[in-house]
Amino acid sequence: MSVILGYLVALGCIFGGYIIHGGNIGVVLHALPIELMVIGGGALGAFVVNNQRKVLMATLKALPTALKGSKYTKARYLELMALLYDILQKARKEGLMSIEKDIEAPQDSPLFQKHPNVAKDHHVVEFTTDYLRMMASGNLNSHEIESLMDSEIETHHQESHAPVAAIARLAGGLPAFGIVAAVLGVVITMGSVGQPPAVLGAMIGSALVGTFLGILLAYAIVEPLGGLLEQKAEEGTKELQCIKTTLLASMQGYNPTTAIEFGRKVLFSTDRPSFTELETHVKKK
Repeated sequence: MSVILGYLVALGCIFGGYIIHGGNIGVVLHALPIELMVIGGGALGAFVVNNQRKVLMATLKALPTALKGSKYTKARYLELMALLYDILQKARKEGLMSIEKDIEAPQDSPLFQKHPNVAKDHHVVEFTTDYLRMMASGNLNSHEIESLMDSEIETHHQESHAPVAAIARLAGGLPAFGIVAAVLGVVITMGSVGQPPAVLGAMIGSALVGTFLGILLAYAIVEPLGGLLEQKAEEGTKELQCIKTTLLASMQGYNPTTAIEFGRKVLFSTDRPSFTELETHVKKK
């Protein structure tokens, strides 16, 4: 909702100011379809050439999330840390081998099904169970597991930022495509140099719409969208860092209550539950 509202404010103020200053909106609307075809078509073709198929698919998958609110809320983090607490508490009381069935089949595990919002996130479940499996095997120490976690989180970070980088490059190229559209309009105008000044003025005005549209699309539409997707990607990385910190604290001998407190401290302050909120939520669960 905030994305649509932001676009409406931006476009409303830009075109509203143009009209208030006496601009003829009809000139813009008349040239708009052709300019959009030149700029949008050229930018789309370059976008396809500039990115691998996996990046194109990731971008298409990421775009709808921009219109949705963030799923990384305080409620989600409370559920995540309650899940980690339950797993670590069971491992502490009954031994690491007691969580083997939960790790191997999380979709059938009462511990995971107790926290459905987190359990349906495939990436979070896979990340958690993979490292719990390594902890249970006893073949790796905490430093080795931490190094491996850092490598996986970095890979996840790069993958989640690939659509962001692709959109940023698209935004950077749109003003240039606007200039291309404007130059084409000037070429057409020069071919009609014998026309009356009023006709030539209208043709030059239509040509300049291309430059205006390219800059508008870049800085009012596409670049803000890329910035929003970047923030969402950072939130996904932060969740994995929370899991990492909690599991490592457990490996270093801290009890489950202290381990999830380590994880809580990693979260952004805007979404981080307080100590009391976390303690109360865990006891309820």
